[in-house]
Formats: sequence, structure tokens, C-alpha cells
Amino acid sequence: MEVAARSGFAAQGLIYVLVGVIALRIAFGGDSGRQQADRGGALEELAGRTLGTAMLWIVGAALAGMGVWRLSEAVFGGADAQAGKPSKRVAAAGRCVFYAFLSFSVLSYAVGARGSGSGSSDRGTQDVTGTILRWPGGQWLVGLGGVAVVTAGLWMSTRALRKKFRKELLTGAMSPGARRFTDFFGVVGGTARGVVFAVAGVFAVVAAVRHRPGEAKGMDDTLRSFRDLPAGPWLLAAIALGLAAFGVFSWCNARWHRL
Repeated sequence: MEVAARSGFAAQGLIYVLVGVIALRIAFGGDSGRQQADRGGALEELAGRTLGTAMLWIVGAALAGMGVWRLSEAVFGGADAQAGKPSKRVAAAGRCVFYAFLSFSVLSYAVGARGSGSGSSDRGTQDVTGTILRWPGGQWLVGLGGVAVVTAGLWMSTRALRKKFRKELLTGAMSPGARRFTDFFGVVGGTARGVVFAVAGVFAVVAAVRHRPGEAKGMDDTLRSFRDLPAGPWLLAAIALGLAAFGVFSWCNARWHRL
């Protein structure tokens, strides 16, 4: 379980670093091929490197390991004193499903199903939003979902700023320098990740109010929306560096997360 969990954190970190690198290119106009700043774009970036296919298999397997570890938390509880609570077990089960899907998409991409792992997050978000809007009460469902995502994003940022992640780390085994290093990337990365989630949630609320699925945005279009603001390229560059910082923080978790 320890190997599975730590491998999963390492793989998650790699994906976030690659998304950050792609977003940084977009910030300064280096996206002539309109590469996506999301998971699909990260997989394309990885596949284009030397030994890319092998790396995809490793990442997919590592994410599967993360899913297995989350399943063990749901069944047996985790290292946290509160991990045995039903709410914690349900959250762990939800994360297990998420990482199982993520692993499946990466491994499908590795065997050649390019539409599986690299599908546009924007198109997928708009398709799902459009489907729900056609349901009875669909506007309310999309709106409430958007509010939930905004709330989750604000929670992520607040948690990062307050350094709540420390309780999940083996801080006693870290040197003072390692603690400062991890704190910096945890605060910067977690805050940026929360901001992206919150902004994506706002777009979902707007889509619900206007009854327009096209107003909903996945990660790629959410990040590009920063570029359209005053000082947009610099703002997007800051967010991109923040996402890459979250990737580095995930690598810190691979080393020091309490399991």
C-alpha cells in the first residue's frame, strides 16, 4: 500500500507539472497547435517524449496504485485519527473511483485509444452540462453543481493558505529546510489549484443561469480565460507556475505523506 500510494502521488505530480508547463506556453502565445492545458494535453506531452509510451504505462499503473490505496482507506481507515469516520470512508471511496477512472483513461491512451485519455476537458464539460440542462430541473442541478465546485475551490485555497496539509505529512521526519520547501509549494500550489476550481465553478453557474452549455468550461478554457483579463498573460503565468508548484507538492507527498 505504501508503494502504491507514494507512486500515485508521484504520478499526480507529473501530470500537474506538465499542465503547468503547457499553461505557461499558452500565457505567452506558445500554443500554435492549441495544445490543451489539462490532463489530455499532459498525456500528449508525455507521449511525445522519448520512451513516452513506457512512461504512460508507468503513470497509469501508479494512478491505479493510488486508487487501491484509497480503497484500503475506505475499507480499513487511514492513518488519520478521524479516518474511521463514515464521512472519511465515503470520501476515500469517491477518490478511489476517481483514480480508477483516471488510471483507465491513461492506460487506454497508452494502448492507442487516443480519444480516451486525451479528450478535451472543455468539450466533455460542455457535453455533460448540455445533457443535464435538458433534464427537468437541470438548471438547478448545474447551478448547484457549480456552487459546489466554487465552494470546493475556496476550501482548497483556504486550506492551503492555513497550511492544513501539514497534519497529513510526517513533519517529524523532515528537516527544517524540507518543511520550508514543502510549506512553500503546498501553499502556492494548493492556492492556485483552488482558484482554478473556483473559477470553473463560476462558469458552471453562469451556464446554468443563461441555459447555455457552451458557457461551462473545462480546465483548458478556464485557464485560457485568465489570459483575456488585464495583465492576462502574467496572471495566467502565475496560475501556471502555481499548478506546477502543486505538482512539486505532490512529489513532496510522495516522500512524506502520512500513510
